[in-house]
Amino acid sequence: MPTLLTIGEVARRAGVRASAIRYYEEAGLLEEPERVGGKRRYDEEVLRRLALIGGAKRAGFTLGEIRTLLHGFPAGTGAAQRWQALASEKLVEVEEAILQLRETRELLEEALRCKCASLDECARLLYQT
Repeated sequence: MPTLLTIGEVARRAGVRASAIRYYEEAGLLEEPERVGGKRRYDEEVLRRLALIGGAKRAGFTLGEIRTLLHGFPAGTGAAQRWQALASEKLVEVEEAILQLRETRELLEEALRCKCASLDECARLLYQT
């Protein structure tokens, strides 16, 4: 018989809060666990799923996108196909964000070079770019 873990044990081992585990269950990212005496008990497989969720979050995926990764493809769709479909879309978003951040950096660098006597003068300068 496999060892069942409490929510506290899972949280500690996975490095997440118990409230996050409950939220992931509500959001459909984790299956409802077995209950023993009314308390959640988890198979160790949940640790792999939490690692997957954490990795996807670090890659910039939203919980909705992670739900799509897990459940939004036809049965039999391989992991590589799922990742490739979502990663190609996410890369477009990341490139757009990088472009926006570069523009922001340029404006901030311009502000650092500011020699304006008044904020109104600065505003005219910034809106011309």
